[in-house]
Formats: sequence, structure tokens, C-alpha cells
Amino acid sequence: MKAKILIADDSASMRSILKDLLLRNGFDVAGEAENGKEVLALYEKIKPDVVTLDIMMPEMNGIQILKEIKERYPESRVVMSASMGQQELVVEAIRAGADDFFIKPVQTERVVEAIEKALHHRDSIFSTK
Repeated sequence: MKAKILIADDSASMRSILKDLLLRNGFDVAGEAENGKEVLALYEKIKPDVVTLDIMMPEMNGIQILKEIKERYPESRVVMSASMGQQELVVEAIRAGADDFFIKPVQTERVVEAIEKALHHRDSIFSTK
């Protein structure tokens, strides 16, 4: 079964790039969101396996969204996306519960690796119970 991914990025072009990349690598893109409110609403509706979450979003930044998702859904898996120069925010996101991250402009191998890591992490948590 293909992993369901929710793409969250305020840039339509970045969502398109990620969607194409994920589909070509065997993932199911179950939804796309361009702001924090959409992310939370779609998460509730589709229960994705992994969310790719831009660290800089309108209305709520990525770290606020991450914290909200983790509070509501502790089992959630979130991979942050960030631009060069946002290392401090990435560290903050990892501390807040992000499973991994990738830097934009995206490299296919790194995005797939981050999502696989998040999926594996979830599987290892569930297999220990």
C-alpha cells in the first residue's frame, strides 16, 4: 500500500514540484495545503501517513502547525521543508517533534530519504507496542 502524503507549502510551484517528485517515487499525494488552517483541516480529514510541512507558512508558521498536529495527533509523522539559512528553525522543529527535514531547492533523494525515515520511525514505534 502506498504511503499517503499531505503536502503543505504556501508556494503552488513548490507543491507541484513535490507532488510530481512523490508520485514518481511511489507515494500517494492525498492532499495539498497552502496555509496552516488547511493543513489542520486536511490532516483531520485524510489522516496522512506523513506531512511535508514548509517551515514558513502564512497564518501559522510551520513550527506552530507542527506543535498543533503533534498535540492533536501524537502518532503523526512530519517532515519539515526549509530554505537555506533557516537552520535555527529546523533545529527548533526537530525539538518540537519533526521526524526529519529537507532543504529547498529540493533534491529527490533527500526528500524520499526523509519520508522513508519518518515512515520507518512510525513503523518501529508501532512494532514495539
